[in-house]
Amino acid sequence: MSRDGRAWFLLNASPEVRQQIEGFSALHPRSSRDTPISGIVVTNGDLDHCLGLLCLREWQRFSVYATPRVRDGFGRSVFARTLARFDGQVTWRPLTLGREEPLLLSDGEPSGLEVLPLAVPGKAPLHLADMGTSEEDNIGLRIRDPQSGACLAYLPAVGSPSTAVTEAVRDAAAVFFDGTFWSSDELIRLGASDKRAEDMAHWPVGGAGGSLSWLGELRARHRVLIHINNTNPMLRDDSPERAEVERCGVTVAFDGMELSL
Repeated sequence: MSRDGRAWFLLNASPEVRQQIEGFSALHPRSSRDTPISGIVVTNGDLDHCLGLLCLREWQRFSVYATPRVRDGFGRSVFARTLARFDGQVTWRPLTLGREEPLLLSDGEPSGLEVLPLAVPGKAPLHLADMGTSEEDNIGLRIRDPQSGACLAYLPAVGSPSTAVTEAVRDAAAVFFDGTFWSSDELIRLGASDKRAEDMAHWPVGGAGGSLSWLGELRARHRVLIHINNTNPMLRDDSPERAEVERCGVTVAFDGMELSL
């Protein structure tokens, strides 16, 4: 995500972040051990959202935006020390629920983008279950360009409908939304787990109470399903589930996808 194409911010850092950097020329190094990445905004402490931070351990400075709860959980790992190879390598910038914050460049100057974190239904990561639960465990983001007024809503993990979810997508030109599972019992039917989608804090896409019908009614110009599990049948171009998604005017995200607001 970038306002002017010069400095970039990642929304979460998945374990595949290296491949993502290699596959997108705008993130390629400008010099030895460098990327144009100024910061990463982390929405929860699940490993598929933050493990990629450990791949960004070279000799460059960047900021990580996270709730104090998520930072504390990540800091429990001994591997977190790899992000302290020199003084000031990583600056942790706290996200306060309901308060809009500017996203800053590596030198501390404003990037021209602002982020508003909102608590959305979720849960603590499995490996941090002993921490109990907090509304800071899982957040959605409203990212805004004050100059143009353009707004993007980013909600990669949503356990159920809520007032905060509705608020997050209000007036957004683009909505990136949790598409993890198509059905509640998807993993159960495959014999891959005994948990339903909701048990793992994911609102199923399909079905009478699924998120697809809700997404289809939004006015956002771009409505994109992300964070999709490899068991989700809508990943197949020729599946009836994909056809249903497209009939609703919603898009399934794909590698290399680019949007301008």
